[in-house]
Amino acid sequence: MNIRYGIVGTGYFGADLARALKTNDGAIISAVYDPENGETIAQELGCDNTDSLLALVSRDDVDCVVVATPNYLHKEPVLLAAQHKKHVFCEKPIALNYADCKEMVETCKKHGVIFMAGHIMNFFNGVHHAKELINSGVIGKVLYCHSARNGWEDVQPSISWKKIREKSGGHLYHHIHELDCIQFLMNGMPETVTMTANNVAHQSEHFGDEDDMLFINMEFSDGRFAVLEYGSAFRWGEHYVLIQGEKGAIKIDMYHCGGTLRVDGKDSHFLVHESQAEDDDRTRIYTSTEMDGAIQYGKPGKRTPQWLNSIIHKEMAYLHKIMSGMKPTAEFEKLLTGEAALAAIATADACTLSRYQNRKVALAEIVK
Repeated sequence: MNIRYGIVGTGYFGADLARALKTNDGAIISAVYDPENGETIAQELGCDNTDSLLALVSRDDVDCVVVATPNYLHKEPVLLAAQHKKHVFCEKPIALNYADCKEMVETCKKHGVIFMAGHIMNFFNGVHHAKELINSGVIGKVLYCHSARNGWEDVQPSISWKKIREKSGGHLYHHIHELDCIQFLMNGMPETVTMTANNVAHQSEHFGDEDDMLFINMEFSDGRFAVLEYGSAFRWGEHYVLIQGEKGAIKIDMYHCGGTLRVDGKDSHFLVHESQAEDDDRTRIYTSTEMDGAIQYGKPGKRTPQWLNSIIHKEMAYLHKIMSGMKPTAEFEKLLTGEAALAAIATADACTLSRYQNRKVALAEIVK
């Protein structure tokens, strides 16, 4: 059975999503829509380049719409696709506030279409392995998680939309992977959050307006905790998720890429990605000049690196299998119902409220 896809947004990331999809048996790219890059990518993929969003979502030869526009442009294509009975895959963050995210999820449910969130970290080998270790009791009850994703940002040739709070949501929303991952590992949202943040080192016309240091404290209802750090004002860059349990600990290190299990003072190691070559590729990128302020700046025409391209293929293969009738495992159900997307955005909104009102915020204030 052939599944036909329409791609909305064919820049750096969206183009590689389309390329990856096309490698699956029965996957056909029917059309793309991108006023800036569409014609070039359409010629490469051998598909139509539509002149409007409506023209793409209303086509009879599109079964699923893949949305890979900048963050602030996700809502309209998702709603239009659902209203035209098209299944939807949407890149993270699904939206920049809970109300929009809820409307998108509910619209997809109303029209009976699948709504898959592009939380690609769920497809990391190391995240799966860590979850298996937790579920099997190897480190005992998880007590605390600590995530860091930070680095130093220098002046860029131009100010990316990723650095404009109104367009990207800033580090917290644009890098929502780690927040989502911690909620996945901790089996749910926190009860309360506190976030302190500011722009401490990038207050000039050469940078955007996002906070460049963010510190988040999550408190869970059963007495467990999590701490997250984000930002581009850190001269000592780090990128990891550290999981502390009653009997041991797990570190998923994405900077010096590799996973470590520590039990009884002894370390054993596992891959974060699918191969040692991919882990080494990620380490090389982080320790070279290709990263800036914890962001890898892509541009149309540039291809994703080996480790990321491999995960994109894995994620798109999963999407295609779901579109072809495969039933999701329990682990992935929340990715396909909107539950994971709503939970991540709810926590991000609670953190944002805490930052501006200088107080601890209960998730119940957001999820009503």
